[in-house]
Amino acid sequence: MAYKKKFTPKKKFCRFCANKNLPVDYKRPDILKDFVTDRGKIIARRITGTCAKCQRRLTVEIKRARQMALLYYTATHSAELLKKM
Repeated sequence: MAYKKKFTPKKKFCRFCANKNLPVDYKRPDILKDFVTDRGKIIARRITGTCAKCQRRLTVEIKRARQMALLYYTATHSAELLKKM
């Protein structure tokens, strides 16, 4: 009887540690949007693969971007804004 090889998921890596030129900064909402769901929740590091140090920095920067109105807090905020335009 032949045994099938079990599925092994791709190894996750920290995007910010791999590329030192990629800044974790609130002024770059295009990068930060990758780590926030469409509902506005910050995605956990076990899903994104970021290291603990970068995840803490990422969380702070996402919250700063929200404070400066560069990112939305929730999906309802973005939907209301799109309706007005």
